[in-house]
Amino acid sequence: MKKWTIDTTHTEIGFKVKHMMFTNVKGFFNDYSADIELNNNFTDANLAFQAQINSIFTNNADRDNHLKSADFFDADQYPTINFKSTKIEEHGSEYKIIGDLTIKDVTKPITLNTEFSGLMTDPWGNTKVGLNLTGKINRKDFGLTYNAALETGGVLIGEEVHLHAEIQLVEQKLS
Repeated sequence: MKKWTIDTTHTEIGFKVKHMMFTNVKGFFNDYSADIELNNNFTDANLAFQAQINSIFTNNADRDNHLKSADFFDADQYPTINFKSTKIEEHGSEYKIIGDLTIKDVTKPITLNTEFSGLMTDPWGNTKVGLNLTGKINRKDFGLTYNAALETGGVLIGEEVHLHAEIQLVEQKLS
């Protein structure tokens, strides 16, 4: 198996969740890493991913700090979110990456719908792979239960979190 790393200058790891039941708030993780083994057949790949909670960015410092607090991710006690693939299924030109997601001390299986662009070589001779991943989780399944009732009915924060990632991988050359 060939080893790959994330090209962080061409990658975006994010999420969105309903706010006040009618708009979405988007967020991103700016510090993440992955251990990836991949040959030409994507279904044989092994993926392990980790995002640092303290790198969360929603374009609002107060909200970011609240998300890092014990009300949500509790970054002091649980500094990372982790994902490890257990199986990759091919569905025509698309794939499903099935794996275990760990947030706080809760691990649950999730499925990420994946578009795989294939192998390409950039102008500098680096072999690259592009992936577009989407999925969704219920945040309460992972112990992220904070919420507030609205005077007009409903709640401040939706339970369903949409995950999205545009990832560019670069093959590690043997020295």
